[in-house]
Amino acid sequence: MIPAERMEKMGDGARALTDNVRLVIRGKDDQVELAVVALLSGGHLLIEDVPGVGKTMLARSLARSLSGDYRRIQFTPDLLPSDITGTNIFNQKSAEFEFRPGPIFANIVLADEINRATPRTQSSLLEAMDEGQATVDGTTYPLPRPFFVIATQNPLEYHGTYPLPEGQLDRFCMSVTLDYPSQEHEKEIVESQLVEHPVNSLHSVLEAEELLELQSACRLVMVDPDILSYALTLVRETREDENLSMGASPRGAIFLVRTAQARAFLRERDFITPDDVKALAVPVLSHRVVPHSRSQGFNESRSVISRLLSRVPVPVI
Repeated sequence: MIPAERMEKMGDGARALTDNVRLVIRGKDDQVELAVVALLSGGHLLIEDVPGVGKTMLARSLARSLSGDYRRIQFTPDLLPSDITGTNIFNQKSAEFEFRPGPIFANIVLADEINRATPRTQSSLLEAMDEGQATVDGTTYPLPRPFFVIATQNPLEYHGTYPLPEGQLDRFCMSVTLDYPSQEHEKEIVESQLVEHPVNSLHSVLEAEELLELQSACRLVMVDPDILSYALTLVRETREDENLSMGASPRGAIFLVRTAQARAFLRERDFITPDDVKALAVPVLSHRVVPHSRSQGFNESRSVISRLLSRVPVPVI
């Protein structure tokens, strides 16, 4: 068990991380909290929205708030898997092949516009996201810890995009949208960038090693058996809903509980509540289900999950 004083100090560090990111991402407090929750739960984050609403800036703000390594990969149709994982290069002096690691070998990796790359290139992230390692020419290399992938994607109606396969979507802890800012917040955003972008003045508030401690501490948040049953019922309902051709996976159930623990920890609680599960059901489950009508993508999935939340009885704790 972690001493109470140490737990309180770590909680302050997690909230400082959230506050730091909010200095740049204005008017999106809920989305910033979700991004930090994904980070604390040990998962990866997918952000889907139109260009220019702050997807990349959210990733950069998180990266600058941590002291770890940060790499950005711009996904394009001609990007190759070796451009991400790295490759072996022959050294003429030593007469041996040397491994040159790719940008995936970092603590925070921004996969920008991930759905613009071909499925073959997209799949190069699967092993890294699931197992924290990368295999190149038969040799497996461990990735640094912590390891966090933030992927952005444009809506599928934009030209030149490839939909992410269900297997890869399932490896993201949650998916969020930023949407356009309100008029008031858009004015704040413009005014804050008249001289210099505020992200350039951000300083790290958390060490990479401290983040690993925070992730371990979140796992100690208590989960009431009734709330666990509630979360599992929500997941099972997605597999039986008539509007869905595929329901959420067991990995979805795991991350629904883990993110609830992280949210409770971030809000200074050592136990989760039904509200934690309800607040995270849509971002954690919507990208894991497949509606019969795929034309509306995540929008239709979010609507289905929202209807399930109103239908499944909430436990009284």
